Amino acid sequence: MHVPARELRQEYLRHDKKFPHVWCPGCGNGIVMGSLLRAISSLKLSKDEVVMASGIGCSGRMPTYLDFNTLHTTHGRALTFATGIKLANPTLTVMAIMGDGDATAIGGNHFIHAARRNLNLTAVIINNSIYGMTGGQYSPTTPFGARSTTSVYGHVEHAFSISELAVTAGASFVARSTVYHADLMDKLLEKAITKRGFAVVEVISNCHVQYGRRNRLGDAVEMITSYRDNAVTVRKAAAMTEEELEGKITIGVLADREMPVSTEEYARIRKQAQEKKK
Repeated sequence: MHVPARELRQEYLRHDKKFPHVWCPGCGNGIVMGSLLRAISSLKLSKDEVVMASGIGCSGRMPTYLDFNTLHTTHGRALTFATGIKLANPTLTVMAIMGDGDATAIGGNHFIHAARRNLNLTAVIINNSIYGMTGGQYSPTTPFGARSTTSVYGHVEHAFSISELAVTAGASFVARSTVYHADLMDKLLEKAITKRGFAVVEVISNCHVQYGRRNRLGDAVEMITSYRDNAVTVRKAAAMTEEELEGKITIGVLADREMPVSTEEYARIRKQAQEKKK
């Protein structure tokens, strides 16, 4: 059962000093933040045991508004800070909130190796197919042919799938939702936060100002509604052909596997080394 929104705001937001927020009206970042708060509340986590790190971009502002242990770090480096925190204090629940450009362009190498190492933390990546805050440049997830400030005649590069990259790189848990499917997002975030190992939740979100407007995709409501119309569950997608899946968004759990967790292995090796010196 969800805690009323008013109680969540009172409990988890720095409402007395950090608002109004900087996001555009209709931005999906607020939906993701609300989902995160509901997941954390449902898991009954103490604010003192939650750490959230972010990089640069629209999503990077989220920790500013949340009354947890938070870090607003450098561009593409949210996972490096999160890794250091988790290694220093493995008992903390550590999350990194990033955008598609922040996580997979300048931060791409960190993302791949965080998955490969199977760090015991959660990566939440808000994918709006564009660099929103810094001017509307194309990102690694901008579709072929799409327009941006750096591809005014159409993008000539091909996008890659964040979730599929995470699965291939070795993450223990990988899931995808959209900002339309808020209830699903709540459940996926709960699973990700409690998963032993590196957990990735990709959230397809709208940037109707920098991306939607240039590509004539409509306003925030129209873009979010399109996610409802074009999303298919993992189970349904498995029975569809490649042609039928063209333009669709597969949502749900894409990978959930048990693997050795690097933070636990590091603690074990450290203990062995300490005992050997005695």
